[in-house]
Order: sequence, then C-alpha cells, then structure tokens
Amino acid sequence: MAKKHLGFSVRTILSVATAALVAYVVYQNWPDIVDTFYHLGEANLFVLLFLVPEQLFMYYACGQIFFSYLKRKYHKNFNRKEMLLISTELNFVNHAVPAGGLGGLAYLTYRLHKFDITAGQASFLYIFRYAVTTVVNYFQALIAIIILAALNLIPEDATWIIPISLIMNFGVFLGLSIIVFVASSKKRISFFAKTISKLINLAVKVVTFGRKNRTIRSEKLQDYFLDIHECVVIVKKDKKSLRAPAAWGFVYSFFEVATYWVVAISLGRPELLPFILVGEAIGSVFDGIVPYGLYELGMAGVMIALGVDFPTATIITVMTRVFTLLFTILTGSWPYYKAIRGEKKKNGRRA
Repeated sequence: MAKKHLGFSVRTILSVATAALVAYVVYQNWPDIVDTFYHLGEANLFVLLFLVPEQLFMYYACGQIFFSYLKRKYHKNFNRKEMLLISTELNFVNHAVPAGGLGGLAYLTYRLHKFDITAGQASFLYIFRYAVTTVVNYFQALIAIIILAALNLIPEDATWIIPISLIMNFGVFLGLSIIVFVASSKKRISFFAKTISKLINLAVKVVTFGRKNRTIRSEKLQDYFLDIHECVVIVKKDKKSLRAPAAWGFVYSFFEVATYWVVAISLGRPELLPFILVGEAIGSVFDGIVPYGLYELGMAGVMIALGVDFPTATIITVMTRVFTLLFTILTGSWPYYKAIRGEKKKNGRRA
C-alpha cells in the first residue's frame, strides 16, 4: 500500500508541477497572445489553417529521426500513431519545462525505457537530432544569405550578419567534432566523466556549505557515457543507419521554419522566406541562452536589420510563437498526462 501511495503522490506532484509550468508559460506569453488575436484580422485565416497539418507532419518527422534509426538498428517497431504521440509529448515537455532541452531528454529516456532503449541510446538519438537540425538550420541560413547577397537585398549596415553566420556554422561543426572526438574513445569518455562528476560534486559542496560532499558517482556517469560511446562505435561501423534519420532531420528542420513562412504567407508576404531562414538560425542562438523571450527578439531583430519593416517582422515572430505554443499545449498536454498516468498505473499493478 505504501508503494501505491508513493506512486500516486509522485504522479500527482508531477502533474501539478507540469500544469503550473504550463500556466507560467501562458502567463509569460499572455501579452503576445492578446496581441496575436488583435492582429488576426490582418491575416488570411484559410492560410493559417494549414498550420495544423504542417505542425502535425513536423512532429511526425521529428519522431522519424528517432524511430527510423531504432527500427533499423534495434528492430523496434512503432506505429505512426505512437510515433506522433511521443513526438507531441516531447515537444510539449520542451516547451513546458525551461531546462534547455534537458527536460525533453529526460522524458524521451523515460518513454523509450519500456521499449528496452537505454538512457545512453536515447541520449545519443537526442543529441543526433539536435546536431542534424542545427546543421540544417545554419546551412539553410547560409544559402539564404547567398541568395540575398546575390540579389543585393542586404543593407550596408547589416553586412555583419554574413560573418556572424559563418562563425555560427564554424562553431557548430567545431562543437560536433569535439563531441564525436570525446565519444569515440573510452579513455576520453572516462576522463570526461570523472571531470564532470568532480565539478558537479564541488558545486554541490559549495552550495550546501560542505553538508553534502558527493551527489553523483563518477562510475555511474562513466557507464552512461560509455553507453553513448557504444552507440557512436556502432554508427561508425554502419554509417548507412543514419541516412534515414538525417533525411528526416532535413524535413523536420524545413517544416520548423515553414511554420513562420505559413504565417508570412497569410499576411501576404511569401517573399520573406530567406529573411525568415536567417532570422530563425540566429534567433536559435539566443534561444539556447535564455528559454523564453530572446528567441523572438533575436529573430525579429535580424529580420528588421535585413530590411523587413518592424510591424511585419514582429507580427510574424510573435504570431508564430503564440500559435505553436497553444498548439503544443493543446496537442501534447493530454497525451503527456496519459503517458505519465498510464505508466504509473502499470507500475502500481506490478507492485
């Protein structure tokens, strides 16, 4: 009985905490939500309806990044409904939990556990997804800048965007190279795990004023990273296994940007796609720094610097943000709750 009571308590606390986070996100974005509904009269509502199938297909493509690999390497079969549900739940968690993507990683690990996918394997797929989408975003931005420069559409006072874009692309490839370099060697993995665990334990010791000396064991962390290392080794032996996930990563990245383009089209500005591609790539850098607010500020700022008028740039970014946020809550909150509740009930019956 104690186990059931404890399981119920954990489930309740998790559900209430998530609801509180969602309420906080809506509260933080409330001025933008009101502003979006105010500007709906300026948009073609029929075009905006395309956001529904566009978003659902984007979620499906995101799921295929993970599941096409799992099907090939581990013979795990997922039906389309299950893939779509897990993807919507994952997207919901990433929006509801402001933890720089760590909440999504934890949830993906939890959801894939029942399919006998380890934490290291789930982490490898999660990192791969971010790697592919980031590379594609910056590649798209680079092509867009070349097009804008060829058409002489970049203002003289906005030429700084060209070196910034090149630096970002170089930084992405450098970062990915470092990750692959570390993950390719057991010795480097071991050194990295020991170093990280020491830093975490030291930080905890300082924060708790010496009352807690060790929070994480380097052996546990090393096992986790070695699991990721095994995934890297497997992929190096069978590079073809990443073809399908990479292709779906390209599709997902384009549809992620296409969300803004649909809104732009609804406002009668389809020609803004290159500006959106550049703004989205640079805005994502700001998003990696602060979970809320700076992404839209960075994206709108870049578009305005490139010559897009202030009202149009802000309406597109804010309206898209509000629609994706509301759509994420509507499509992901209930499947997420059911998944959490269902798993806890199963655990309760096994107990």
